[in-house]
Amino acid sequence: MKIKVLTIKEDILGANEKKARSNQDRLDEHGILAVNIMSSPGAGKTSLIWQTLDRLKSESRIAVIEGDVASQVDADKLHQHGVPIIQINIPGGCHLDANMVENALDNLPLKELDLIIIENVGNLVCPAEFDLGEHKRVVLSSMPEGDDKPYKYPLMFTEADVVLVNKLDLLPHLDFNASYFCEGITRLNPTVKILQVSCKTGEGLEQWFSWLLAQMKDGKARQAA
Repeated sequence: MKIKVLTIKEDILGANEKKARSNQDRLDEHGILAVNIMSSPGAGKTSLIWQTLDRLKSESRIAVIEGDVASQVDADKLHQHGVPIIQINIPGGCHLDANMVENALDNLPLKELDLIIIENVGNLVCPAEFDLGEHKRVVLSSMPEGDDKPYKYPLMFTEADVVLVNKLDLLPHLDFNASYFCEGITRLNPTVKILQVSCKTGEGLEQWFSWLLAQMKDGKARQAA
């Protein structure tokens, strides 16, 4: 009997891509910018989102989709800002997918939003493979993780629109070669924007806020055209 080979990954990714396109069409219909923030655990995704809400919630209508393996610790923290938050727990999982995001969109007041921030599960491999329907991908890498991450996890950085290098305040205490780190990224992704920031002190974050506001403005202009 001939062995039948099932290309499951291709089938899964194909179905996910179709759902992702549907999600983006839905977001575009409402003029919403969706940003997918990816990183390893502990890089500072929640701290970045906290700072972003603190700075932009007075001028933009923002919601957050929180992805995690378990608990709602991060969602509870961000809830203090009074914005809509959807928690997605995926026990045993390593990434969000487009179907999960679709379910989250079903439970958000889309007519009342300008920006949806998606905090993906902490992982430098799987999240880069799954389109969620987002408009922009942001990779957050912290300096204590080391300067070799672009060389070890190339797909993540190849797919990024922006790379934020967090924990700049710790740089004097670390053996982190910023030139080596940035060179690894730009070889993979020559047009990517790289920003050095500290979510603790706020250093460099104004550039991040300005970039986000510009993306929202561009999205609204395309919707009106």
